[in-house]
Amino acid sequence: MNHQVARFFEDHPEIETLEVVLTDINGIFRGKWLPADSAGKVLDGKFKMPLTAVSPDIWGRDVPALCKQTGDGDGICQPVEHSIRVLPWLSRPTAQLFLQLNTEVGTPWEFDPRVVLKNVFEKYRERGLTPVCAPELEFFLFEEGRTGDGKPKIPATRVNGECQIGGQLYSTEVMQEMAGLMHEIRKTCDQMSVPLEGLLKELSAGQYELNLHHVDNPLQAADNAQLLKQVIKGVARKHGFIASFMAKPFGDRDGNGFHTHVSVLDREGRNIFDDGTEKGSDLMHNAIAGLAAVMPDSMLIFAPHLNSWRRLQLGVHGPLSPTWGYENRYVAMRIPNGDCAARRIEHRIAGADANPYLSLAVILAGILHGIDNRMQADPPTTTGPEKTRAVLPSSWDAALASFEDSEFIGQALGTVFQRAMSEIKRVEQHEFSAAVSALEYDSYLVLA
Repeated sequence: MNHQVARFFEDHPEIETLEVVLTDINGIFRGKWLPADSAGKVLDGKFKMPLTAVSPDIWGRDVPALCKQTGDGDGICQPVEHSIRVLPWLSRPTAQLFLQLNTEVGTPWEFDPRVVLKNVFEKYRERGLTPVCAPELEFFLFEEGRTGDGKPKIPATRVNGECQIGGQLYSTEVMQEMAGLMHEIRKTCDQMSVPLEGLLKELSAGQYELNLHHVDNPLQAADNAQLLKQVIKGVARKHGFIASFMAKPFGDRDGNGFHTHVSVLDREGRNIFDDGTEKGSDLMHNAIAGLAAVMPDSMLIFAPHLNSWRRLQLGVHGPLSPTWGYENRYVAMRIPNGDCAARRIEHRIAGADANPYLSLAVILAGILHGIDNRMQADPPTTTGPEKTRAVLPSSWDAALASFEDSEFIGQALGTVFQRAMSEIKRVEQHEFSAAVSALEYDSYLVLA
């Protein structure tokens, strides 16, 4: 058994269950519970799961075209050995281990989002570059159950009483009311070595944001984001709440974003976006131009679900075009002020429902696209949302068409993955298009 994993089980003899998990294309954990004494089988490369385990639709159903492509055969699950952790919120002693899916001959399986990101990261290593990344995640806390009309229930706070106009942005009083839950989230992150930085009350009622520290390994950054979502959901459930990363739970309230801060270091550890000025280097502007150029083709990754598109509206912090600017939160790419040595791009387009591995992969690929081709960025945007022009795909259907036909996506993320995600989203779109909404019945049942 691997030394690190063996030491873990020596330190935690109480563990009864080993949860082994892959992350699927929709960002959902798929895996199994095994007896703790089965860890050796996993570490010896003898644990298998279907190649389609990472490519079901959002409801967990097989996608027929992908089953046909793979024959629904098995792959070998390779353990991500440093990822083994206790899940502290569970009542029975349980550890979790991340997996990477490989073919039976050991080739990394291109449907696996972790493999997609690893392949992009390798292109940076080939150039002697190191991406430094930090995700920020917004989420809602809801009471269990639904309202009479099927909507999530926002918990009342003492600060607001029953009033839910606004959410008391940055309110420390609201945070104090939720102190038990928030402190357990922080404690759990410490126990699981998730580098949590800040917790804050966000704009809408029941909405919060948690930030992660920068790390110089994008795989670890994506792992951290995936772990953070799991911690928040698990601890919230223990406290009787639903933690939701749905992009837009309410049509009239702000949605949940997934912002990613990225800088790039050279072989000597210097930030290539820093030229000693607030403007930033030419390479930073090349990177911005690359991100802007590939954003239309990348929108299916940043906004992967039907609900994702309700967040991207004029007048809110959900950009509609590939704009950028200095200290402007209405653009898709914000350049924060501060120490020049920490010059970075905050990519703001993704919703909190995006897959962290895929979102980071396409951001990093876009940066390389701009740098390699010495692309020139448009002037920075200095205005608010009233001047924004909509030039990105305007719907889920349009995003799928751009993604599926994209030469950039095929080259940067792989044509095998490109086809897999396209097939999944086509199945999901068909399901939604066939469903009749309550609003349609309210509008047409009697009057039509």
